[in-house]
Amino acid sequence: MSYKKWLYKDPSGSTTEFKTLEDFPPDTFGFVYKITNICDGRFYIGRKVLYNNVTKPLTKKEIAEWDKPGRVPKKRKIQKESDWETYWGSSKLIRQDLKDLGEDCFTREILTLCKTKKQLSYYEVYWQMHLKVLAIESYNDNIQGRFYRKDLE
Repeated sequence: MSYKKWLYKDPSGSTTEFKTLEDFPPDTFGFVYKITNICDGRFYIGRKVLYNNVTKPLTKKEIAEWDKPGRVPKKRKIQKESDWETYWGSSKLIRQDLKDLGEDCFTREILTLCKTKKQLSYYEVYWQMHLKVLAIESYNDNIQGRFYRKDLE
């Protein structure tokens, strides 16, 4: 299945299309994105990391070859590419609309590329506040699980 690519307009104004991990600058940890329903104008602001840490058990061969001092660990952490390429947000409402309307009614835009987890958290909140996602009709119904649309009504 072919997915819509992520578009990024850099500060100079040129637009880049991200199709693979190699398209990102080498020090990119993740990005803050905006998914827009072009049929009704609603949008969703979220964040996505490029890699996930996964814990895997050590194989018998790895345990047998362990030659470092101390106790032999049972697990190891590895980094694996996330599902960023096919990701459409965590909102149930946007996923339902995506199923009902199809991908052609949506655009995916990268707002900010981030180098660290803290930057990612900051810029997600920054964009959600800047675009007033709780005060207008958007797919976001909360910010960081602390501020809810129902609290503003």
